[in-house]
Amino acid sequence: MSAVEAAARPRRNIELVLLVLALVVGIGANAMTSINQGLSLGNDFWMQSAIMAVASLAVHIALRFRAKYADPLILPIVVALNGLGVAMIHRLDTASTPVADYGDVQARWTVVGMALAIGVILFLKDHRMLRRFTYISLILSAVLLVLPLVPGITAGDVNGAQVWIRIGPASFQPGEVAKITIGIFFAGYLSTNRDLILLAGRRLGKLQLPRFRDLGPMIVAWLASIGILIFQHDLGMSILFFGIFISMIYVATSRASWAILGIVLMFLGAMASSEIFPHIRLRIDGWINAFDPEVFGRQYGGSYQIVQGLFGMANGGLIGTGMGQGRPDLVPFAHSDMIIAAFGEELGLVGLFAIVVLYALLVTRGMRAAIGARDAFGKLLACGLSAGIGLQCFVVMGGVTRLIPLTGLTTPFLAAGGSSLLANWIIAALILVISNAARRPIDTTPLGPDETPAAIPPSSAPSAHRGGPAETTKTQVVKQQ
Repeated sequence: MSAVEAAARPRRNIELVLLVLALVVGIGANAMTSINQGLSLGNDFWMQSAIMAVASLAVHIALRFRAKYADPLILPIVVALNGLGVAMIHRLDTASTPVADYGDVQARWTVVGMALAIGVILFLKDHRMLRRFTYISLILSAVLLVLPLVPGITAGDVNGAQVWIRIGPASFQPGEVAKITIGIFFAGYLSTNRDLILLAGRRLGKLQLPRFRDLGPMIVAWLASIGILIFQHDLGMSILFFGIFISMIYVATSRASWAILGIVLMFLGAMASSEIFPHIRLRIDGWINAFDPEVFGRQYGGSYQIVQGLFGMANGGLIGTGMGQGRPDLVPFAHSDMIIAAFGEELGLVGLFAIVVLYALLVTRGMRAAIGARDAFGKLLACGLSAGIGLQCFVVMGGVTRLIPLTGLTTPFLAAGGSSLLANWIIAALILVISNAARRPIDTTPLGPDETPAAIPPSSAPSAHRGGPAETTKTQVVKQQ
């Protein structure tokens, strides 16, 4: 081990210990559900548990070989959340009549998601390669968002939103993948055009407002989010896309004026949508007047789902009824949209807080990778992806607890849904790759006579945030590791 490697320890052994604990949490929750319901742990349980363990260890091994300096907490947190989700979905399957198989499907999608994560870790040697596909990512995002509207492959209106495509017996939600491609576009665009965006505009008190000609990216992002709302009736994805952009442009510029302007645009869009679109108006009415008997019993846009979720969490109390001993199946879509309510009933407030802490740790570790990244593109991409997970959790949990209107987004890694699970595993892999680059040491020891220096591209040099553009005429030379 070189002196540089000794100074920055990989910490893969710590990850392995935490990964074993995460597997114990997920597999233990599944076993507890069966035991509390008086069911035996059959061959299917042991086979599925073994496959989950092997797949998780395979991701760990891939990190040891290709990204040994990656953050040691991210993979265990994701595995723990995914395992808890599979356990709860299995529990809800046993309560349905006839018995469903959402849990088995979710376990299969988990293995596929882990395989995709391994592919990203093994083949994406440097996250900066993605910057070459900035505008390709924009085109791909547009295609993915339009696909659910294309006749022949659209799945039509599903629960009030037109966001699914159907190919044969399989269905897929392209918008979940679009979260990644739109993040790549925003990161590439903002890291390249940051100096243009920072040009001074008018001052309003302490706020430095951007020039009108520089508002193009924000207007485009706002119109795209409104387009999702108009044509796909998907309030949750609309908020998520625009929220990711606002977080990234704030990090790129460090100006509160951009964030405030974005929030104002989001608020105006939401107000206009509630007046124009009946389904949005009914959803807001169901949020405000949830306990009104007329609203509660309404067939479309009613509050039955929200109220049942609140009653379930109230029944769970502080420590919950125990896995397999509550009635979360009384809540519509408990395995997907309302899985947080199911956990609130059976694990109680303490268990729900533990899940929230896991998400908070996941987001903060992603932000830490963004802070440590040595290039603007990596900083923005890690920040956008992490902020997307955090915002999605807030929107889902806020809707379930009646803090904000219910949107229909799924809880990352917990809720049933193959599209969401695959996209979130890819996001986790991208954050791991960026964290490896951020934590990896730069070896500045003198070069040997037969060694070749590696040039750091100018785009990866830190930008002069307060003093103007970074100098790009010089090239840093480091020792090839």
